[in-house]
Amino acid sequence: MVARSLTQLDKPDVLAGLFAVWDCLDALLAGLPQDGWHAPTPLPGWNVQAVVAHIIGTESFLQGIAPPQPDIDVTSLQHVRNDIGAMNECWVRQLSGESGTSVLARYRAVTQARRTALSGMSDDEWNAPTPTPAGTDSYGRFMRIRIFDCWMHEQDIREALARPSSDGELAGPASQLSLDEIAATMGFVVGKLAQAPDGARVEFDLTGPLARRIRVSVDGRAQLVDDFGGLQPTATIRLDGLQFTRLAGGRPMCPARPQDVELGGDKDVAARIVERLNFVI
Repeated sequence: MVARSLTQLDKPDVLAGLFAVWDCLDALLAGLPQDGWHAPTPLPGWNVQAVVAHIIGTESFLQGIAPPQPDIDVTSLQHVRNDIGAMNECWVRQLSGESGTSVLARYRAVTQARRTALSGMSDDEWNAPTPTPAGTDSYGRFMRIRIFDCWMHEQDIREALARPSSDGELAGPASQLSLDEIAATMGFVVGKLAQAPDGARVEFDLTGPLARRIRVSVDGRAQLVDDFGGLQPTATIRLDGLQFTRLAGGRPMCPARPQDVELGGDKDVAARIVERLNFVI
């Protein structure tokens, strides 16, 4: 079997996006009253404080810090479905009794440590193969996945606080890199999860501030393509770009943006893809 080539990504571009989303989260959380930290998010079992604890935990893990020992068997919790979820919950429970101010201080400390470590990485380290949530790939790809994760959680927190992203805020680098990461999985969604037939040409037409077209061609295997070589798509899916990211992340749609999903061409295939858009573990 031919080994999959590693994703090569520009380090300054990816780090600019990652640091930008960390800054956005900091601004969102600064001065938040304690009841805001306790606001429920769209994620089962997690309030705002739990989401931030999860981010702290992941960045701590990447710094080589072991998760704290939980006070219960976290695998027994209904919303914990795998080992990653169990590790997340260790941090969530550890930090649940702290004040929002204390959690924010922890968040700032670990993200500052990560900024320093990432900025000092050599190109060889950045491009080296490493385990990621998407399988073995470059460390740079892992950091783009970190942007996606943090950016999705920024949107979760915004929904919890009824402070949705403005069009201008959605136009930033973290949003675009998050959408790049989602787009990279659409071959898997169309071919593996939705079982689109051979010969299918699927076009996602995203509207709003995150407007772009994502095309997947199924020719033996489903893969992302720039165009269909002059042919028309066999199935089309048109919706707001932010709502696309919410569905891809297994979240409910954002109430602040248009929720229409328009299907064209082979509507059965298109509907099956929409139903299986969630690829997040």
